[in-house]
Amino acid sequence: MIADSKVRLREKRLADAAVDYAWKTDAELSQLDAAPLLTISFQQYLSDYARELRYPSPNRKRLAIETMDGKHIGNCTYYGINKAKGEAELGIIIGDRNYWDKGYGANAVTTLVNYIFQHTKLNRIYLKTLGSNTRAQKCFKKCGFTPHRCLNRDGYNFVFMELYRNG
Repeated sequence: MIADSKVRLREKRLADAAVDYAWKTDAELSQLDAAPLLTISFQQYLSDYARELRYPSPNRKRLAIETMDGKHIGNCTYYGINKAKGEAELGIIIGDRNYWDKGYGANAVTTLVNYIFQHTKLNRIYLKTLGSNTRAQKCFKKCGFTPHRCLNRDGYNFVFMELYRNG
């Protein structure tokens, strides 16, 4: 468990599967993430989810975002961990719309970044967000990320942002 002033980050658990499935099958959330809408059944998703919990990838750390009173409101992860280069990619979603625009995302990002820099040897964290997702870009800038390039991929315009351990 990793805690800060507004959120706690904790290991994912099987009980998270239903709400995670709901978020992955939500068209608006998928669009904000430039991800395809999940179309598999919940039973297949649950099976895959359980397997991933049992056999986690060494190159990815997935965490649930909870409010201080224990409500699961989103997820964050760092993945593509490259120990040789000392870097990883960060991803976040606040799936519960009741917690949008209230600082929960920024607090979760800051909490995760602090954890990564204090407990790993990674020196660079990067992410990509849609060029049209100005809310996410504002959040990431607030957390210290700086834009470093733009890219058009699969019909989407992305802004790549990065943050280094020492500033």
